Amino acid sequence: MLPIQNAVPSRYPPVATWGLIAANCAVFLFEISLSPRELDLLLSSFALIPALYSQAAAYGGEASTLSDYLPFGTYMFLHGGWLHLILNMWTLWLFGPPIEDRLGHTRYLVFYTACGVAAAVTHVVFNPASAMPVLGASGAIAGVLGCYMRLFPFARLVVLIPVLFFPLFFEVPAFVFVGLWFLMQVIQGAGTLLMPSASGGIAWWAHVGGFVAGLVLAPVIRQSTRRYRPYYQDEGILGFDPSGRR
Repeated sequence: MLPIQNAVPSRYPPVATWGLIAANCAVFLFEISLSPRELDLLLSSFALIPALYSQAAAYGGEASTLSDYLPFGTYMFLHGGWLHLILNMWTLWLFGPPIEDRLGHTRYLVFYTACGVAAAVTHVVFNPASAMPVLGASGAIAGVLGCYMRLFPFARLVVLIPVLFFPLFFEVPAFVFVGLWFLMQVIQGAGTLLMPSASGGIAWWAHVGGFVAGLVLAPVIRQSTRRYRPYYQDEGILGFDPSGRR
């Protein structure tokens, strides 16, 4: 299932979401301009390598200075290819604006970063000896999905399901789409614990950690009604109420 539209309205332009997308795209264009040797150096410096933070791993020793922990934030702006970038940015473009609208620009950026860091910590905990660099905004965006499900569980999402060569479009509640997505991350993550070689290079537990962080932080960081007036019933997108329901 590929989500293509959400029904939750926004009052203000999502400038922080636009900025995050622009930053990710700019960093990726810089990545592809590098030689293989330069790219390896970039990833070894700014991608997340769990083994660096594990006492049980012999790779590179332990991190000892604040700068050694910089990859917990910088890994979120690196991507492994065009498809990786496009899927992440499309998901952020679709789900980020209503979350930014309810949190406010600054809170949203803090929230996004916190979810990305939580995703990184979760990945390190479940893969302490891994020397494979982890990169991508997926963990932080998983937090956005968790927040979306917490704030708008019954919002309608239009999803595309390709059957052979025919695209089929359906409306599903957010909790169904996001819930199935989260279940798949847990199942795939559990599979990597049993068969580590089957991970396929995807940081499933980072997705789980980011999602849980977003789910937990959503009601805490959301703006109060004194700072953000609730929507009136006629302020929703045509055909939907302000919470995205029919």
